[in-house]
Order: sequence, then structure tokens, then C-alpha cells
Amino acid sequence: MREYNDLVKLAERAAVRAADYLRTAVRPAVHTWTEKSQHDFVTEVDRAAEGIIAEVILRDAPESVIVGEELSPQRVAQGELVWIVDPLDGTTNFLHGYPQYAVSVGCVADGKLVAGVVHDVCRKRTYTATRGGGAFEEDTRLSISAVTDPPRALIGTGFPFKALNQLHVYLAQFAAVTGAASGIRRAGAAALDLVDVAAGRLDGFWELQLAPWDIAAGALLIREAGGIVTRADGAADVLSSAGDGSIVAGNAALHKWLIDLIRKS
Repeated sequence: MREYNDLVKLAERAAVRAADYLRTAVRPAVHTWTEKSQHDFVTEVDRAAEGIIAEVILRDAPESVIVGEELSPQRVAQGELVWIVDPLDGTTNFLHGYPQYAVSVGCVADGKLVAGVVHDVCRKRTYTATRGGGAFEEDTRLSISAVTDPPRALIGTGFPFKALNQLHVYLAQFAAVTGAASGIRRAGAAALDLVDVAAGRLDGFWELQLAPWDIAAGALLIREAGGIVTRADGAADVLSSAGDGSIVAGNAALHKWLIDLIRKS
């Protein structure tokens, strides 16, 4: 098996190449947008970015299995080396020119999440993590927030826009967190929300329905920065197909508080 550092360097090369393309891509005209499901758009830009990532990875690691949001979402994530890819996390933001979107590449080796890269396209910042090796922005090590008092906490979230049947559940949770924390933020790109938790800019995060490619790299970043990431039921395997797509993240104290609060709500 390849060294984890080699894997994260490969993920970084692929993510940066895709991000370079996204920065030069012309935003598609609105009549060309395709809705995969309600409120969930995809364009030729997303597909081209994923193609670039696959090309870079397969050139250096041809034994890889790539599970990508746009070109291979139904592919079974099995094999010694599996890459979980979101070529454009925050597509709606990109389409509207809202500067909050990213490329996310996570790597699973022998069933373990071992490398992750999130590249913030608009700010040109790269975040990397390796299993047991820490999480970094360039050469600066990331550390989870030290805030443990909920009234002082800033919490990130994402709306269940693809599962409106869960909206009533989410709104009850939103009300409970709003009443207990100092504030809530929702910027529309889960990979960057998780980066903000890893970097201590957000003290916690929760969302009800995310796909593995939304969270693979970000989950490793948080864990390697000293945080905790689980599903809403407390299970640690956030990438499992048996899960519901929920995620709760933060330091030990705020993760416990947040998970207890949303369960009660």
C-alpha cells in the first residue's frame, strides 16, 4: 500500500488542477443547468472538473477506484484504494457567482479514511490531512476550537434542500441551536464548513443529509485537528452506505452538547 503522504500529495495535485480549471471556467448559462433532483444542479463544468481529477489520479495510481458525485456516484466504494470525489462542492454558489465553493478529494485505503484534501477555489487555499499525521493549511497546523460553552459557540449548518420531507425535523433543531448558541452560519458548501470546524472558525456543525463525497476529506481534517465527527446517531462511520447522511462535528464538549440537543429536538 502506498504511503499516506504520497496519497495526500496525489489528492492535492488532482484538487489543485481541478480548481485551476474552475477559476477559468465560464459560468454556464442558466438554461443549460441540469437538475439531478430538486434544487440539486449539475453542469458540464462539474463533469469536466471531475474528469480532470480522475485523469490525474489514474495516471499515478491506475489501480484506484474513483467514486465521484457526477461521473460515478453509483460505483461501489470497494477496493484497496478508493477516492471519494466532489469536483465542485457548492455548485449553486458557483452558478450564482457566490464565492464559496471547493474541490474535495478523500482517499480510503483498505477500508480506512487515510488522506483528504479540500481546496478553497475562490481563496486559493489548500487544506490537507493524513491519518495520524495531522491537518494543515499549507504549512500551518490546524486545531479545533477551544470553545466549550454553548452560549459562546458559533455553529455551522446546512439546510436539507434535497430532503424537504425532513424540513420540520431540521427546523426544530435549528430553533433549539439558535436559542442555545451565539450564532448559526450557513454558506452552502459543506466541505468548506468542515474545514472551518477543523480550523476553529466554527465551533461545531450539523447537517441532516450529506453524501460521502461532501464529507470524506472534511471529516478527516476535523479528526486530525483534534475534533469528533459522527452521524446524528453517534456512529463514527460517516461514509457508510447504511447511514442516513447526517453529520455532527465539533470538539468533544460541543459535539456531545450538539448531538444531545438535536436528538431532543
